[in-house]
Order: sequence, then C-alpha cells, then structure tokens
Amino acid sequence: QVQLVESGGGLVQAGGSLRLSCVASGSSFIGAMAWHRQAPGKKRELVARITADGSPNYADSVKERFTISRDNAKNAVYLQMNTLKPEDAAVYYCHVVVWGHSYWGQGTQVTVSS
Repeated sequence: QVQLVESGGGLVQAGGSLRLSCVASGSSFIGAMAWHRQAPGKKRELVARITADGSPNYADSVKERFTISRDNAKNAVYLQMNTLKPEDAAVYYCHVVVWGHSYWGQGTQVTVSS
C-alpha cells in the first residue's frame, strides 16, 4: 500500500511563494507524480504532472509560475509556486501512479490573501 504525506501549504500574500512537498512510501518504484487542486465549489483540476523520467507538464493557468520536480531517490515530488494569486487558493493534492494503481494524498491547504 502506497502512502503519501504532503507538507508545505499555508497562508501567503498574493505575489508570494510556497513550496509543496509530497513523499511516497510503500513502493520502490513510483510512476507519474502530479499535483491537483480543488477550490470550494469547483472540480478538482490537474495543476502539474511529471513523468517517471522527469518530463513535466502544466495547466495553462500556472505555466511560468509553478515548477514541478521530483527526487526519485526519495520518492518525492515538489511544487514550487511563485507569484501566487488569490485564484490559486485551494486544497492541493499529491497524486501518484504505481504499477497502474492511483493513490492520493490527504491534501494541503493553500490560502492566498489579496
């Protein structure tokens, strides 16, 4: 069973930065890793995804502001969020795929004050 532990959320002023971390345990191999977010009253959406070999892709709304990266030795994925906007406020969820199975973290709250 794969478990995900997220950290790094919090309150930040608009224009500020946060770095989210997610560490996976329970498997020696982790496939694609991603961050999703869900704001109140909205559907969960993909923010950024990174393949096992390190190829990233981003939602248009966060391109040029967010950077996803991973450390395969630590089974970790990170999301560096810069120039945060009030519309980035949401619960951010880590998501990984391991041998075709999907796993989600518990979510970490990001609040952006204007």
